[in-house]
Amino acid sequence: MRVAAVVVSHGHARELEESLPALRAQVDELVVIANVPGSVPDGVDAVHNPQPLGFGANVNRGAALTSSELVLSANPDAVPEPGAVDRLRAFAAEHPRCGVAGPRMVYPDGAPQPSRRRFPTVLGTIVRRTPLRLVVPQRRHLHLGEAQPIEPVEADWMLGGFLLLRRAMLDELGGFDEGFRLYGEDIDLQYRAMRAGWERWYVPGAVVRHEHQAETDKRWLTRRTIWHWRGILRFVRKHPERLRAL
Repeated sequence: MRVAAVVVSHGHARELEESLPALRAQVDELVVIANVPGSVPDGVDAVHNPQPLGFGANVNRGAALTSSELVLSANPDAVPEPGAVDRLRAFAAEHPRCGVAGPRMVYPDGAPQPSRRRFPTVLGTIVRRTPLRLVVPQRRHLHLGEAQPIEPVEADWMLGGFLLLRRAMLDELGGFDEGFRLYGEDIDLQYRAMRAGWERWYVPGAVVRHEHQAETDKRWLTRRTIWHWRGILRFVRKHPERLRAL
């Protein structure tokens, strides 16, 4: 199966200098979408948006410019280890109902990054998005305290920083919901995938280094915080049944 990678950049030329060579060597098609000046290193071909788009809209645009059966959505600061994409590709090829395959993500120092997560609940969201997170651990939501899988396991959802997506699933679901500006579109896509019968798999044999700024976890009120809350509200409006999940 062929893989087309879509990388969305908002001024991340420095990060792309490391991630693009590692990614280009492992995929069949590569589309870089630049949203603001300074989004790509010199000499890198890119699709330049006349005005910045949200993450989901960018990935949808990149996917439409490719034809591979699998679409890899990759953040500029996500660097796949050698063979990572092939391991995800092989898993998807062997599991025809796998709509989403995610790697084991680690921080630049090699520490594990909790990219495999459970769908959000009301109480969990309140804790995670308020100062309560400083005193209440998010162990269940992030699978903390559990033994790290060494074999592929099914997941509720995985961080959108590096996801292999089956084009047939994207076509069926209509791609990412472009109404999300940033944050929540990855949860929404995988929630809709679950409801449509598509599997989401965490494949720990594929390893990706990811800086993961997590800016909304570090500062209480920023433009990104507002985007995050808008994403939460949109998700709840679309899926009100999650309000019953405490």
